[in-house]
Amino acid sequence: MSTTALQTALANAQQAYLDLSTGTKVQAAVYGQGDGTKSVTYTQANIQGLVALIKQLQAQLGIISRGRRPIQFRYR
Repeated sequence: MSTTALQTALANAQQAYLDLSTGTKVQAAVYGQGDGTKSVTYTQANIQGLVALIKQLQAQLGIISRGRRPIQFRYR
């Protein structure tokens, strides 16, 4: 999937999340998988699935990376 397509899918998913978070309406998000484009309808009840999709798209775009280990101080 191209970077442009990933960015478009991320924008659609983020808009769907915003719409669901601010209201109770059903929102559709379109995204692509290896075999083609898919459309999913999310409701307030399954907003966590939408969050997972957003994180996956961000990871594919390199926007978020794996978390760093917390800094620890050693006193001797």
